[in-house]
Amino acid sequence: MGAGRLMAVLVTALLAGCAPATATAGGATGPVSARRAPEGSYAVGVRTLTLDPRSARPLPVTIWYPASTDQVAAGRFPVVIYSHGLGSLPELHAGLTTRWAGAGFVVAAPAYPHTRQGAANFTRADVRHQPADAWRLIRFLGGLDRSPVDPLAGHLDLTSVAAAGHSAGGFTTSGMFSEGHPARLRAGIVIAGGGLPGSFAGPAAPVLFVHGTADPVVPVTVGRAAYARTPGPAAFLSLLGQDHGAYLTPGHPGFAPVLATTTDFLRWTLYGDRAAGARLPADAHSPTVTRYESRPAH
Repeated sequence: MGAGRLMAVLVTALLAGCAPATATAGGATGPVSARRAPEGSYAVGVRTLTLDPRSARPLPVTIWYPASTDQVAAGRFPVVIYSHGLGSLPELHAGLTTRWAGAGFVVAAPAYPHTRQGAANFTRADVRHQPADAWRLIRFLGGLDRSPVDPLAGHLDLTSVAAAGHSAGGFTTSGMFSEGHPARLRAGIVIAGGGLPGSFAGPAAPVLFVHGTADPVVPVTVGRAAYARTPGPAAFLSLLGQDHGAYLTPGHPGFAPVLATTTDFLRWTLYGDRAAGARLPADAHSPTVTRYESRPAH
């Protein structure tokens, strides 16, 4: 079987056999909401807040959202939790996250207490606690959505959530897919990361891995080992000869295929946009820059 035919078979299996599901009011699972993915793009609004400011783990959060004039755009939007790497901050990833928001997603990015840039007690060992922080943020967003006064109230579709992150944030993302995680976590994007102990358990969900093949910080073999462990449908976008994350910078040769692939992956998994899922191999194709592969669920 030729490479093109094999890719078509894999994509068909991903779409037909492992389509994302959503929880119904009765707790059962069913097809993703019939709400259509946006056809155009939105202006992007931003707000910052701090979750549990007086606790032992205060969590500053940056939220990018689809906007219309000075308000949140009409409608409900799936939510993406974006986790930064060691010594980083949410705003340093705005080149990617603002474009996701413009495509119709609310992106909430926490600044983790002991791994963010400027942390008073910096320690990489705290990464193992960050998946719980991310889940705390999801619960907090549920409160905002139910609030009678918050601007985001009624605009957050928390039945369709994805986790994404770079480097240590990629490991954090993997750690959110632990045994017993809620089924509303429908997809993951692991960028230059790998798996934490206990990752990829519980309800299977599609995961997209993005990794530079010459990454000196997190070797591509780490990402590929995590890719092999995922029980649900998975895809791997290799940035050929590229490092730990320069491809996340707008204007870099790798940025366009990364943006197109991740955006359509989110459209497919959170909106149920089958056409976006079918576009993934073409999105990822950039001669001399990328290589893309996918497989159905184990």
